[in-house]
Amino acid sequence: MDNRTNTIAGWVLAGCVSALGLTIASGMVFHDERPEKMGYPIEGVVEEGAGGGEAEVPIATLLASADAAAGAEVFKKCASCHTINQGGAAGIGPNLWGVLGKVHGHQAGFAYSDALKGVPGNWDFEAMNKWLTSPRKYAPGTKMSFAGLSNPQERANVIAYLNSQGSNLPLPAAPAPGAEAGADAAAAGNETQAEANVTEGSPTADMEDRATPASGAPSVDPAAAEKGAELKK
Repeated sequence: MDNRTNTIAGWVLAGCVSALGLTIASGMVFHDERPEKMGYPIEGVVEEGAGGGEAEVPIATLLASADAAAGAEVFKKCASCHTINQGGAAGIGPNLWGVLGKVHGHQAGFAYSDALKGVPGNWDFEAMNKWLTSPRKYAPGTKMSFAGLSNPQERANVIAYLNSQGSNLPLPAAPAPGAEAGADAAAAGNETQAEANVTEGSPTADMEDRATPASGAPSVDPAAAEKGAELKK
């Protein structure tokens, strides 16, 4: 009886040791660390915080090469809420015929959100670009549910298409090539000069200037000065 009990206890102990080993091994293989990037990318949706890593191309530059026909294709994403024909009825969103150049919330009879009506200024090219990038950031509290277009050239194409539908405003002048780089270099040069000015006027520099003998002044040997003092006595 005792041998049988010992055998059972031995098997139970061996099973516990095996289970513990499997738990440790599975924990090493299937770790539960947070992934580096959460979620899945969705086409046409702007990622929160994106765009901060590189300089954004001005919309005026993109409009110079924009394709209104390509913009008409992209606008099909908006057609479920907006009409764009002259005199077209409003849908979920307002009719967009001739929208560029108009004030925010210009269409009579449409129930714009207070958030959008509170944005000052007109629908110029820069404003429309910011709106298409992220309506929620442009007018926090807007009823517009569209997340935005992440591709800058797609936005330029859509703006060119909108402009061709009843607005026909002259396109803004694109910055001269190298103008932005020149401005950045000038700013860097100003910062360097400012640092140099601070260094020259620092207390340390003043102390060094005071400690340095004037040009052409004879240096005094301490030992010779002491000997001369003794001779005078």
